[in-house]
Amino acid sequence: MPQSAAGSSTSRLPRKLLDFLGLRRSIAAMLAMVILVGMGENLAERYLPIYLVALGGGALTVSFLNGMDNLLSALYSFPGGYLSDKLGYKHALAVFNLVAMAGYLIVILIPAWWAVIIGAVFFLSWSAISLPATMSLVAAVLPQNKRTMGVSLHSLVRRVPMALGPVIGGLLIAWKGELVGVRLAFIIALVLAIIALVLQQLYVEDRPPAATAEKNPLHLFSRMSPAFRKLLTADILVRFSEQIPYAFMAIWVIKNNNQSPVFFGLLTTIEMITAMLVYIPVAYLADQGSKKPFVAITFGFFTLFPLVLMLSRSPWMFVLAFIIRGLKEFGEPTRKALIMDLAPEGQKAAMFGLYYLLRDVIVSLAAFSAGWLWNLSPQANFLTAFGFGVIGTLFFIIFGQDVSNSKEKPV
Repeated sequence: MPQSAAGSSTSRLPRKLLDFLGLRRSIAAMLAMVILVGMGENLAERYLPIYLVALGGGALTVSFLNGMDNLLSALYSFPGGYLSDKLGYKHALAVFNLVAMAGYLIVILIPAWWAVIIGAVFFLSWSAISLPATMSLVAAVLPQNKRTMGVSLHSLVRRVPMALGPVIGGLLIAWKGELVGVRLAFIIALVLAIIALVLQQLYVEDRPPAATAEKNPLHLFSRMSPAFRKLLTADILVRFSEQIPYAFMAIWVIKNNNQSPVFFGLLTTIEMITAMLVYIPVAYLADQGSKKPFVAITFGFFTLFPLVLMLSRSPWMFVLAFIIRGLKEFGEPTRKALIMDLAPEGQKAAMFGLYYLLRDVIVSLAAFSAGWLWNLSPQANFLTAFGFGVIGTLFFIIFGQDVSNSKEKPV
């Protein structure tokens, strides 16, 4: 082969790979931001309970922090979507980064447990408040037949800081102790957030904000299409299946079945690796045609997990259960892409945020029933979760609707 032809073939290979992955400049900048801010999130925030106790906060303070995290994650979703539609995703992401940085500064400058609580209001739910803007960016930059790939890359890349951040944070604590080590982690988180903000402003494309940004969630709710509401209903039922046994997984494995905490940690690693392995191939297949089958399959894995976990007694059965739990990510990016497809133009981010607000507030009720069911028996807990999953999955299979992918050209 002539050298020029070989060079041309070699140069085409990276371009084909970039096209396959849907990697545009804005998407690459967004992924870099997710890694940088996520690294700060996971190396610092993961150790907030330890830091609170070291500063004199008690168990109630730690419990309040956990409850606040769950509540804010739900409540921030809609404002995050509204601001994205109102300001445009680029400016909205800049605002969210600045808010998180303000929270980091409060914790760094004021070493007191009450300051941690105040600062946490600003940075705890960065992922929740920024997710609608991130999904809006994917929907705007990528053609419809590449959106699942874009969402999948986001989900995949998010797990890099989730895996590395706690390890680095733990090393900082081992090196400098709980007080200094965690404050140092927050300083690093602040620096990473500044770098992310600069990259985002330099490389993310600017798009005009929506002229129809809706700040009233009731008005926005009335504009939900029937297909959108059916997806939301099915997802709520399936998330009950996930959340009812969630807090008791470690107790079941370690206390009820005499497995070691190290083994439970290994099961979590197996779950994460399984999820990462399925993202890209499933995204490619989902972008080729119908999204509904992939969402239905992932709902099926959500449903199957509590039943298999209940039947698990040996290490190998637990490994199988957590492989199934990892496979619940099979169609999760596809579901997010379907939300964006079903949301009305000009209000995609706000509708995405409203979806998560409604889902997470309702699903939080599962936490109240979970302990009561567990006190009846572990089996009552697992079987109730399985029942909700079956209902949600069948509802989506029967009534759920799809959006066909168009082969529009990249923007």
